[in-house]
Amino acid sequence: MIALGVDVGGTFTDLILADLEKGSVTIHKTPSTPANPALGVVEGIREICEIAQVTPGQIEAVFHGTTVGTNAMLVHDGSVTGMITNEGFRDILHIGRHQRPQHYSIMQDLPWQSRPLIRRRFRKTVAGRLDAKGAELVALDEDAVATVARELGDAGVEAILVGFLFSYVNPMHEKRAAEIVRNILPDVFVTTSAEVSPQFREFERFTTAAMSAFIGPKVRRYVSNLSDELRKLGVTGELRVMTSSGGLATPEMIAERPATTLLSGLVAGVRGGAWVGEHAGTRRLVTLDIGGTSADIGIVRDGRLAEADARSAKIADFPVMLPMIDIHTIGAGGGSIAHIDRGKAFRVGPQSAGADPGPAAYGRGGNLPTVTDANLVLGRLVADNFLGGRMSLDGEASQRVIGELAAALGRTPEETAEGALTVLNSNMANAIRSRTVQKGIDPREFTLAGFGGAGPLHAAEVATMLDMQNVLIPPHPGITSAVGLLTADLEYHALRTAFAVKGSLELDRLQGLFDDMEQELGAIFARDKVPADRVKMLRQADLRYVGQGYELKIDVPDGPLTMSSLETVWRAFHDRHREEYGHAFEASPIEIVTVKVRGLGMVDKLAEPPAYSVSGEPRQVGAGRCVFRFDDELKTYDTPHIERTSLPVDRRFSGPAILLQTDTTTVVPPGWTYWADRFGNVRMSRENQA
Repeated sequence: MIALGVDVGGTFTDLILADLEKGSVTIHKTPSTPANPALGVVEGIREICEIAQVTPGQIEAVFHGTTVGTNAMLVHDGSVTGMITNEGFRDILHIGRHQRPQHYSIMQDLPWQSRPLIRRRFRKTVAGRLDAKGAELVALDEDAVATVARELGDAGVEAILVGFLFSYVNPMHEKRAAEIVRNILPDVFVTTSAEVSPQFREFERFTTAAMSAFIGPKVRRYVSNLSDELRKLGVTGELRVMTSSGGLATPEMIAERPATTLLSGLVAGVRGGAWVGEHAGTRRLVTLDIGGTSADIGIVRDGRLAEADARSAKIADFPVMLPMIDIHTIGAGGGSIAHIDRGKAFRVGPQSAGADPGPAAYGRGGNLPTVTDANLVLGRLVADNFLGGRMSLDGEASQRVIGELAAALGRTPEETAEGALTVLNSNMANAIRSRTVQKGIDPREFTLAGFGGAGPLHAAEVATMLDMQNVLIPPHPGITSAVGLLTADLEYHALRTAFAVKGSLELDRLQGLFDDMEQELGAIFARDKVPADRVKMLRQADLRYVGQGYELKIDVPDGPLTMSSLETVWRAFHDRHREEYGHAFEASPIEIVTVKVRGLGMVDKLAEPPAYSVSGEPRQVGAGRCVFRFDDELKTYDTPHIERTSLPVDRRFSGPAILLQTDTTTVVPPGWTYWADRFGNVRMSRENQA
């Protein structure tokens, strides 16, 4: 079986073509086309097929990671969206909660107020009300629903959210209202809060559903256009799209639930890093995926990807109540612009030169100093060996823009370039601390996995700032996200609100909720033509001590629920609470708030990385003068340029060194040793700890 992984980044589109039976892989990178990402995908597929000498028709599956929904949220470029809700609750989306991101600031920006997903003039109310148990108090005014639907249609809205109170218990009013709206406005994207996130907490539920409506038309068009372009190219294999939970979904599921793609491209990188680490015998990782525009940070503990909880799940500062891998993104990448701000401070990012015009070094008209230009000035990039020699960098242009910034700072170009990298690396180190140290995790116990086009350039110096001793660079760092796509299964989620307290819960009711969800997901997998013997159901529940405001997710045993089997759940909750907060209240009653089922549909995927068995001497293809800060002093080193694929297995060498390959450049600073393992990963260790 031939499978293709395609990840679209801000600067490059990364592709990996794998023959799953032979275990052979072909990799490729092509410039992204931000105006229409599908064009870059199709061009990349055409090119990689030529390289691998296969036809597009031989591709049996296409696994795709997209940032269309992510970018729509980040730049607030979604659809004109309307909302229909209960009378008296028009402003839930605006009011939010009494909790604020910054508790004591009176000047803070609240995105749901300053840049609302749904403007107030497009939020309409109708009569109709359910109580907290789902019983009807006031009948839905269907005539009013039809009237406001026409008003929203006349106003030019492209998407409509139907969100009513207590729909997570009983969605009948939402379903009926959505049916009416779809009949009146068949070309408008319509969704309901119960379809997207059937959980209590109306502000978070409505906001999550508003995101789905806000990005829905754009995501749906993109997936539809991509499917059409693939067919025109001759690709008959099935398209699967990565979701925020780390699984894959069909185009039909994405069209129904577009919000599941909010972290699509970002999650693939963490999956890829975790998969590489697992086979390398490293199950505790901090993943650092640096592209042209951003750096994405993930945590892998004991082989499991850390999941976002209700306190940390956010997109563009909006709360999200969907299954998501915990990823922290900052504006730090190869295209990040170094500049002096209005307060005369030296900063790097978050503004980026992107793919067009890109850094000055690209020779496409860029005239601002970027991180790529700084790396070139310092000798850490080789001008005539970028993208494996397929692209040459303009060293004079980089010297010019860095020199102009240096003159403004009163520094030398080398000091300015090194300062830009130090600022960028510090930003990333601080971001990692926020996901580790601030959560009680010691990063020194982890290995830093650096990938993305720029990750291997910076990984060792970021690790030094964090006092981490080990770094892992995958065989194909620039396309690790694409690799991650080929390691995932189809994955769908279902949940129900339970509100069951230990000591008074009804086992039959809980069992019924799990059974209903498993049947629901089973029907979806059947629609996707996944054989029943390749479907796996995993049960979970969100638990808290009675009176707490947030929950912790705990695994629930399979099979019939019994008081005995639930005892393992209670113990696991106490242990998790102690791990998370440093204490547990074992005498306090526990409440099951939400029950969940995670359904996996097993697909053919990469089994393990190709074996690597190089011996002999490394092949040096050149040398150059590189500038590093070592022992707190800026020094210039004669540094060998080594072909990465010539590194022998398990033979250690001392830095500095520049390791060259097609999709990235790996920088080994002074004070670090490096070697290749049996899967072709580059391993680095600080010499004083080796």
